[in-house]
Amino acid sequence: MSLLLLTAEVLLGRELSAEVFSSEGRTVTLSCNYSGSVRSLYWYQQKSSSSPQFLIADYSENTPGLSLQHDKKTKEFHLNISSAAVTDSAVYYCALRPTVTGNTKTLYKNLWSKDNTILHNIH
Repeated sequence: MSLLLLTAEVLLGRELSAEVFSSEGRTVTLSCNYSGSVRSLYWYQQKSSSSPQFLIADYSENTPGLSLQHDKKTKEFHLNISSAAVTDSAVYYCALRPTVTGNTKTLYKNLWSKDNTILHNIH
């Protein structure tokens, strides 16, 4: 049986930094609290040596192995990871609005053909 380490942090919300230790196969719950009103909440996952990747939002379709609980009264947002595996070990971020990750220099890059006609605009 392997030991997992998951860390949760909040972006643009109340300060939170929590480490969660779990055994493989168990359900792990990561939580964040926020203040004020929000339209949507998001979870990102950052594995070692890579940038954070979007994981799930409170309006997302069902995602295998993941579920969300959003209590608007207590302003708590929980991410449940069922049957946790070693590959789930990462830093998880709770965000109150969409967050750009990765190399932002390439987000609005125009690709040109030889005759300078725009072929595709990446957003």
